[in-house]
Amino acid sequence: MEVTLQNLTKSFPNRNRKKQEDVIAVDNLNFKIPDGKLIGLLGPSGCGKSTTLNLISGLLKPTGGRIFFGEEDVTGLPPENRGIGLVFQNYALYPHLTVKKNILFPLQNLKGRDRLTKEQMLTKAYEAARLVQIDELMDRKPAELSGGQQQRVAIARALVKMPRVLLLDEPLSNLDARLRLQTREEIRRIQRETGITTIFVTHDQEEAMSISDMIVVMKEGVIQQIGRPQEVYDNPANLFVARFLGTPPINVFDGQVKENKLYIGGDAVLDVKGVRNGRVYAGIRPEGFILRVDGPLCCGLDRVEVMGRDISVVSCNSASLNGAVRSIINTDSNVDTEAQNVRFALKPSKVLLFDRETEARLYAEP
Repeated sequence: MEVTLQNLTKSFPNRNRKKQEDVIAVDNLNFKIPDGKLIGLLGPSGCGKSTTLNLISGLLKPTGGRIFFGEEDVTGLPPENRGIGLVFQNYALYPHLTVKKNILFPLQNLKGRDRLTKEQMLTKAYEAARLVQIDELMDRKPAELSGGQQQRVAIARALVKMPRVLLLDEPLSNLDARLRLQTREEIRRIQRETGITTIFVTHDQEEAMSISDMIVVMKEGVIQQIGRPQEVYDNPANLFVARFLGTPPINVFDGQVKENKLYIGGDAVLDVKGVRNGRVYAGIRPEGFILRVDGPLCCGLDRVEVMGRDISVVSCNSASLNGAVRSIINTDSNVDTEAQNVRFALKPSKVLLFDRETEARLYAEP
């Protein structure tokens, strides 16, 4: 099911009596979610991603704009008539019911022509349980399950009616690191097997990038960028997107362009043709550093952290806006841990320039 948002806006009354204007949580969103894709709504807390999900679900009414499922305008439809499945952060399972009864609950509330026989409902419940691999736990109650198993029950309950659109609101937040990894892989598998259009809300950029076909990065209710995860990572539209995506985060320096060269501090570190002279923000991804004794960028060595397949060199530079400069290099590289300084050459594709005023991306000629 293709989902289209047209000029979608949601505002709330301002609780601060000194300010008369409303608080705009979602500001004029326009984007289309292709049929059968998994889309990640990504951004920091308060950016409007959960509000957007609640507008799509019908739990909130928009202040302005329209929502379409395919050709159907669902803006005024109540949630139960939209054909959606919802999975929340806190699972929202009925503690006094077994897993089987929790999954059956949405089917038992069907009315009219949609109503099913008991045999049909049981068949669908077990199909949903097998899909999320909990069919052996059907007689247990939620308190007897692990967090990951409870989350699977919530997903099965959302899937049992085979919704047109599946909405996931921070579904992994309550799980430990290993379970988060396992469960997000399961969500991706389930989505691919069912082909249901899925919208996944998270503030965790690693989650969104790992399982989404496309990500929508939001800030203060406004879309900053839409695209495939790797494309957005490699070519962020502005400094906010560049900083939000990436672990460790991008290193940002106070830089200057003079005569087609980028300067960080007093060092000319890279050729940047076609960028006008002036001060810029220079972002360097951690994997963009090459350890080299004659490298143009000089940093004060703090420490070296061995991370298994990689080495993290932590250094400092007076032009850095991050505090510490983090560089990820190959374990084959030899770092003199007793040295005071470390020098790097830079990979041009991993150096990103941004306007000092607008923070928009500046592009150098290839």
